[in-house]
Amino acid sequence: GQCAARRTAVIFPPGIRRTGPSSAMAEKSQLCSVWVGSETGILKGVSLSKKQAFNFSEASTLSRDQEVCVLSWGDPLETEVLLGCVSGEVRTFSTEKGRYIEHRQCSEPGLGRFIGLAVYDSSLVTCVESGLLKVWPEGSEDCQVEVAVGQGVCRMRQDPMQRHRVATGGKENPLKVWDLQKPEAPIFTAKNVRNDWLDLRVPVWVKDLQFIPGSDKIVTCTGHHQVRVYDPSCPTRRPVLETTYEEYPLTALSLTPDHSSVVVGNTHGQLAIIDLRKGLVRGCLKGLAGSVRGLQCHPSLPLVASCGLDRFLRVHSLTDRTLQHKVYLKSRLNCLLLSSRDNLEEGPAGLVGEEGVKEEEEGQGDEVWDTMETVTDRASKRAAEESEGRTGKKKRKAAK
Repeated sequence: GQCAARRTAVIFPPGIRRTGPSSAMAEKSQLCSVWVGSETGILKGVSLSKKQAFNFSEASTLSRDQEVCVLSWGDPLETEVLLGCVSGEVRTFSTEKGRYIEHRQCSEPGLGRFIGLAVYDSSLVTCVESGLLKVWPEGSEDCQVEVAVGQGVCRMRQDPMQRHRVATGGKENPLKVWDLQKPEAPIFTAKNVRNDWLDLRVPVWVKDLQFIPGSDKIVTCTGHHQVRVYDPSCPTRRPVLETTYEEYPLTALSLTPDHSSVVVGNTHGQLAIIDLRKGLVRGCLKGLAGSVRGLQCHPSLPLVASCGLDRFLRVHSLTDRTLQHKVYLKSRLNCLLLSSRDNLEEGPAGLVGEEGVKEEEEGQGDEVWDTMETVTDRASKRAAEESEGRTGKKKRKAAK
C-alpha cells in the first residue's frame, strides 16, 4: 500500500484544440535556459537571452503543499523537467510543449520532503527526508525497489557516469553509496572523522554531495561549514581532504566544469570557489543577500547559477567572478536547473515573451530612495532655513 503510486496524465476534453495559449507557452518555455522552483509551487523559466522570466503553473490557487522541493531532468535531451513537491507528488513538465504532461503520487506528506530525484533505466528514483528511497518503473503504479537509507536524509544524488549508483547523506546519517542493482546494503559507508582536540565526537551533518566525474571520489559539504572529499577505495573510509569555509552552515555545492574545484554556498548568502587539490579558497562570489538554496555550475561554460531566499536568480562568471545576470523572481526560491547547452544567452529569434521580469543592473537604485529627501548636516540646514526666512521677510516688506 505504501508503495502504490497514482499516475495521472493531463487529458483535455475532446474537440478542444490547444492552439492559442499552449503554443504561446511552448514558445516561452523553449526560450528558457534556467528553471527555478519556488516555495509557492510555481515553476519559473528564465531566458537569459531575453532577460525575461515566465511562470508555468496550472493551478488557479497556489498553496504551500505545492511547494517545489527539488528539480531534475527527466531525459538526456533535457526536454522534461521533474518537479518534486511537498505534497509527495512528482510532476513532469515538457519544455517543448510548455505544459505539465504527467502527475505521479510517489510519497505522502507525513514522510517528509523530497530531497532527490533521478532517472535510471527509464525508471524514476525518489528519496524523502524520512529515508525511503524508491524506484518506480515506467508505466507501473507500484515501486520496484524500496530501501531505507536512514533517518534525517538531506540529499540524494545520482552518479552521472554510473547511473545505477546513488549517494545519500544527512543529519547524523553519514555518506552512503548505494547500488540500485543490489540495494540490500550500501556499497560504501563513510566513517566519521576522529574526535576533536577535546576528545569529543564530531557531529555528522551532510547537507549536499556530488560525485566527481572520472573518479570514484565524492565531495560533500556539511552543516558545520566543512567541505570533505571521500574516496571509497581508501580503506580508512574517512575523508582524504577536509577544509572549512567561514562559520555558517553550508547548504549547497556544485563542481566546476574542470572538476578541480567546487562552489559552495551557505546560509548567509556567501559563495566561494574551493580548490579540491589543496583545500584553499580561490575566490568569493558576491552579491547575495539571503540563504543559498540552489547552486549549479554549467558543465562546459565557466558559469555558476545560484538562487535562494532573497528571490533573485544570479549567474556569476567563474573566471573573473563577476555578476553576469541578476533576475528578480518575486518568490522565495528552493532549487534550480541549468541547461547544459553551450548557448545559454542565445534563444530562438523572434520569440519574445509578454510577461518579462527586467534584469536589475548592479548598483541600480530603488525608486523608493529617489523619492526620499536628502539629509543634510545641521550647519547647511540652518543656513538654508535662515535664507528662506530672509526671503520671506523681503516678500512681506514688498507686499506692504
